[in-house]
Amino acid sequence: MDSRAVGRVALISIHPEYAEAILAGEKRVEFRKKPIAQDVTHVILYATKPIGAVIGAFSVDGQQTGSPDRLWERFSAVSGIDREKFESYFNSHSTGTGILIRDVYRSCKHLTLESAVGIKRAPQSFQYLDRDRALSLLEQIEVNAASKFGGLARDYLRVNQLELQSIND
Repeated sequence: MDSRAVGRVALISIHPEYAEAILAGEKRVEFRKKPIAQDVTHVILYATKPIGAVIGAFSVDGQQTGSPDRLWERFSAVSGIDREKFESYFNSHSTGTGILIRDVYRSCKHLTLESAVGIKRAPQSFQYLDRDRALSLLEQIEVNAASKFGGLARDYLRVNQLELQSIND
């Protein structure tokens, strides 16, 4: 279980084949043309059409930014993508980022963006979620038999309540 507190959360749009590879543990790095904020601790996976739903999440174990050649050299073995598709994705880009995947959480049911996040359209690449929405969504993701995110969300709320209490004292 990921014992780190929930910080900023990003919602990422991803092709279903790659989202499934992440959830299956076959893809341990998610490539992006631009990095996400350094304080992002969790990523919500929105699988694009034909699925069109939130299907899971992962905790972030860091990011590496560099040239596509360097990223491929470092992460090809855990990339979950073939070289041709990788090169096509980074075509004409001199830098890219690999988001390292730590713990993976598969939702027991698919969640629509409107019901889960309150938005009608998926982000083109990614967007940050406000804390209340992020925690609510993480709690909605039913993780296999254990509610790992429920515990993380409760820990986050407890820490913030303690911080607020100390400010008010």
